[in-house]
Amino acid sequence: MPDPVKLAKAELRELDGHFKPAPKGARVRVQFNPETLKVSFANQVKTPEGSQAETAALQFVGTGTTKLSLQLWFDVNAPQVDQPTGASPAERVTDVRRLTQNVARFMMPSAKNKKAPPAVRFIWGTFVFDGVMESLEESLELFSPDGRPLRASVTVSLTQQRITFSFFETEEEKKKRQQKPPKQLTAAPAGATVQGLASSAGKGDDWQDIAAANGVENPRSLGEGQIIDLNPRKPRR
Repeated sequence: MPDPVKLAKAELRELDGHFKPAPKGARVRVQFNPETLKVSFANQVKTPEGSQAETAALQFVGTGTTKLSLQLWFDVNAPQVDQPTGASPAERVTDVRRLTQNVARFMMPSAKNKKAPPAVRFIWGTFVFDGVMESLEESLELFSPDGRPLRASVTVSLTQQRITFSFFETEEEKKKRQQKPPKQLTAAPAGATVQGLASSAGKGDDWQDIAAANGVENPRSLGEGQIIDLNPRKPRR
């Protein structure tokens, strides 16, 4: 269950009937990011009826499909996503099926549409795929002495009814990522410097921009209690 790519956790998000984020839709963050994503494309074709030629041309008979396949791992002994920090043993999940059922729910009809499962958006970094969960295969890998499954792999297949070669982040996700970070205001203690405050916030390389944006004439001598914005907009160069 290696997690070689150091990205934020991948997510499965419920969409509405128009493939837009459902306001109160389910969201599932995975424990371990997948090692690989497999994308496949297919067209619906057939051989013309009554054709005798061995090399008869195939006919396109329907919309193509794009399919995403991936494998997710879940383990009750690993840090659990969305588990409160410092949770007691009684609060922790001890049966891995309690974790995998959150993914399996996307296979079942939604609350608003009793006849079909909801659309799903898979997001991992800037990779985005919208589709319907076509199949799910769960393998229980490890059991406790009393017979509880502790580890499982879940192989998921999502499909959409069109051929697409674009799997980049949506405009919604892009706007969210590009939003200006909130102001990080800090009151300078006695003897503080801009360099010191910037370094303590992990922005040591930006101290000159911070000083300029805050109008600090002497970065090495700040007045006690002076308010410094450590997240200023960088000036154009």
